[in-house]
Amino acid sequence: MASSIIHSRSKLTRLLVLIFFLFTVLYWTSSSSKTESNKLIKENVEKSILEKPKKKIKATFVTLARNEDLWELLGSIQSIEDRFNHKFGYDWVFLNDVPFTDEFIEETTKSISGKTKYGVIPYDHWSVPIWIDTKKAEDARNDMKERGIIYGDSLTYRHMCRYESGFFYRHPLMDGYDYYWRVEPSVEFYCDVDYDVFQFMAENNKEYGFAIAIREYLETIPTLWETTKEFIKQNPSFLADHNSIDVISDDKGETYNLCHFWSNFEIGKLDFLRSKAYTKYFNYLDKAGGFFYERWGDAPVHSIAASLFLDQDKLHFFDDIGYYHGPYTNCPIEKKVRLKGRCSCNPNDDVTFARGSCVNKYYKMKGLKKPKEYSNYY
Repeated sequence: MASSIIHSRSKLTRLLVLIFFLFTVLYWTSSSSKTESNKLIKENVEKSILEKPKKKIKATFVTLARNEDLWELLGSIQSIEDRFNHKFGYDWVFLNDVPFTDEFIEETTKSISGKTKYGVIPYDHWSVPIWIDTKKAEDARNDMKERGIIYGDSLTYRHMCRYESGFFYRHPLMDGYDYYWRVEPSVEFYCDVDYDVFQFMAENNKEYGFAIAIREYLETIPTLWETTKEFIKQNPSFLADHNSIDVISDDKGETYNLCHFWSNFEIGKLDFLRSKAYTKYFNYLDKAGGFFYERWGDAPVHSIAASLFLDQDKLHFFDDIGYYHGPYTNCPIEKKVRLKGRCSCNPNDDVTFARGSCVNKYYKMKGLKKPKEYSNYY
């Protein structure tokens, strides 16, 4: 019996030793694991500090649209969401001279990854100013209609041009933003844009970006340049030292060559439009009456101002986005750019360096070399 008791105690002792051993192993394993875990956490924290995400730019898409533009606009929205905005989630501001319908709000909201905002244009921003001779303006529209000038007889088109020239950025919904990207119905974006274009604009001190540059119809702006010259004569300090006069004039400013950045695609800094120079310039043009007595467009107005008041390094040509607004196409002719952006356009349709395109003048002014594939398409 004593032998049995001793044997039992021996078994108990071995069991206790085993338990102690297992406990010790677990303790040190746990301690080591915690040490490794803490080390990993520390490394991740340090990495996150070093690679802290850049602060999101205060930017928005902006669209002037009518309720009846909805279905054509949805295609534009889907195109830019697929190619760019689903990765960045920027807001979208919609403006209209009448309230948007519930259908318009519902259909556009469902398609946009950022916040959507809907505003009504103030009456005095979408009406004929009191200083305009309405009979003279009506006669001008009738005359342009007889001469077959595009939108020549449209008062609504004139309201649009005036609003885009001097008011859209003043709407309260735009208050909180530093940059904008203008998008219109029935446009298409052909290439993936994997970088934040607003971040690019901010980091590189760019204030006005374009994708297509063409020439305006002289019949719509016969006195715009003379009016501009009068303004500059009164305000010479607004001219930038290194401006882009060589893009918009072939004789150092004596005449206007009609070149303008097609404003249905614009990526810009709102401070430029809110500046003293641009504000005074627009007000001067507005009082001259050319938006109604002629058919001054927002594209030449924006372009002339950007070319004169901004340093040329603050302009940027987006050659990698791929853009269509009938009848013109910007399609990167560099194969590596198209492959990287998975572009869906035909480079044979590109108008960037076509005869008459004002991008040629921009390249010459900047001393840029045309892509090596240039000879394949032009």
